[in-house]
Amino acid sequence: MDKHLELRGIGKRFGAAEVLSDVNLSIARGEFVCLLGPSGCGKTTLLRIVSGFEHASSGQLLLDGQDINHVAPHRRGFGMVFQSLALFPHMTVAENIAYGMKLKGVAPAQRASRVEELLHMVQLPAIADRPVSALSGGQRQRVAIARALAVPPNLFLLDEPLSALDAQLRDSMQIELRQLQQQFGVTTIVVTHDQHEAMMLSDRLVVLNGGRIQQCDTPSQVYRQPANAFVAEFLGAANLLPGVVRGPGVIEVLGSPLALPTTLSAGSRVTVAVRSEDIQFEAAQAHAVQRANSIAGEIDFLRDLGAKSELILRCGAQRLRAHGSSAQFQSARCGQRVDVLFDAGRCSVFAA
Repeated sequence: MDKHLELRGIGKRFGAAEVLSDVNLSIARGEFVCLLGPSGCGKTTLLRIVSGFEHASSGQLLLDGQDINHVAPHRRGFGMVFQSLALFPHMTVAENIAYGMKLKGVAPAQRASRVEELLHMVQLPAIADRPVSALSGGQRQRVAIARALAVPPNLFLLDEPLSALDAQLRDSMQIELRQLQQQFGVTTIVVTHDQHEAMMLSDRLVVLNGGRIQQCDTPSQVYRQPANAFVAEFLGAANLLPGVVRGPGVIEVLGSPLALPTTLSAGSRVTVAVRSEDIQFEAAQAHAVQRANSIAGEIDFLRDLGAKSELILRCGAQRLRAHGSSAQFQSARCGQRVDVLFDAGRCSVFAA
């Protein structure tokens, strides 16, 4: 891997509060990385340390092998888009985009050509002379991205850049942002709390909680093989069920023995994670023996969401969320008794 940016043992304290602890991360040249996690997990602080607007309390920050811990933000050569966008309201679109080039002494004709090129790239041709105040939220977002890319950056850093957009525009901007990043080939780090956005954009996901990296891997790997119960629940909202290991490959969950892979010893308390789309069930048969690898339950709630349906299954005191196609759940009824089936290949088991 061509290491472009390295974070070695990065820590950050604000007084007695530890915000980041021993963060180690290597990012390859041209890679798109998303920092994902709940509010207060340290992801924005980590991005600000990379940008130079915060200083790490401990650890090293290396760009192409050179320590940049004490290099001022404007000397790092990074392109940045903040949540507030921070466009200059008294300037036109062209003046905003050209601002960085003007500071670097780029000739006026070359600046104008570059502005026109970037406006075409972000699909906003012919608005160079328009005041920023006359733009919609989506247009401002694109102008902010164009401005950050006007001087080819060493790194492209974005802090929740799409959070203020409506759902439809946000979805289209996610696609455009990914295509722009691939076109420029610039190493990019995005902070987001939006799981769908992170899955869609990134080559690798970095999931943070409590100031520590919980998992760093491809989106599909993080989703399908979460490192712990927090990752499983945070990314995709998995159902977490308490269990106890009863023997080799046997875990008792809600009073039923399930054949699930585990290397933990008998008596160990565990958490079984199963995603809502992996929950399967069949109508319970009167006077029939409960199916193998299943838990007895009842449909407690049902709603049709158009292309898919959502169910809440009550298994004793536990409630499980299930998603599936409307056709798949068309015969389901509230109050119906069911056997909830568990596929060992679709479950994750963690020590409690």
